Amino acid sequence: MTRTGLTDSHCHLDHFSAEEMPEVLARTREAGVDGLVTIGTRLSRAAQQKALATLDAPELRVWCTIGTHPDHVDEEALPTGAELAAMADDARVVGIGESGLDYFHGQEDIRPRQQESFRVHIDAARRTGLPLVIHTREADDDTLAILRDETGKHGAFPFLIHCFSSGPDLARGALELGGYISFSGIATFNRAQAVRDVAKDVPAERLLVETDSPYLAPVPKRGKRNEPGYVAYTARMLAELRGMEDAAFAEMTTRNFSRLFTQAV
Repeated sequence: MTRTGLTDSHCHLDHFSAEEMPEVLARTREAGVDGLVTIGTRLSRAAQQKALATLDAPELRVWCTIGTHPDHVDEEALPTGAELAAMADDARVVGIGESGLDYFHGQEDIRPRQQESFRVHIDAARRTGLPLVIHTREADDDTLAILRDETGKHGAFPFLIHCFSSGPDLARGALELGGYISFSGIATFNRAQAVRDVAKDVPAERLLVETDSPYLAPVPKRGKRNEPGYVAYTARMLAELRGMEDAAFAEMTTRNFSRLFTQAV
């Protein structure tokens, strides 16, 4: 299928019931979205993510990633990079993660395990060639330090900073390492001017868009449960911010998605 619409590069379909899924996917397509990635947050649920990636609807492709979110590293077994890579050896899996660092909750005792898990996921991304979807929250310095260390020691690997809400230093550092940056509904929030400032300056060829649904619904849907179709609102705002027509922005970000997620065919 030739894709000309928007791509939601990061959502969580496992938060929607089987009964409501057909309507959610129909609304997604009606919003002009023709591709989406449902993101893994626990390796123990990898089979569920793969099953969700079979829910292709008319003119809508669904893919998945597998990995363990940093908030769950103390609840999940830690595989080796080789084991994780083997789990990702499936046509429906187009990325590794989400993984990374989340210091928001202040649980300093699990930070070493988050960092170890992050490096395992980086190893798996390098082994498979699949992009690593990175979650980082209030951990800019350590996230960038690990990215630089891993790249310096073992070479570059494809990655994406998802749901960007960090500072310009992390954005610049990630871009210098060849990374991509994706923006969610946060970029539409009134108090998110700093995020919009970063979004305006990200090179055109490194920019993606997402929902992170069911979280972070964009304006004008803020306060409601988010869903993949709402990526259109964030895309419209970002297009205006960058002085682009909606269709051109959709084409650009979907082209970027295809360049990064090379297995998403």
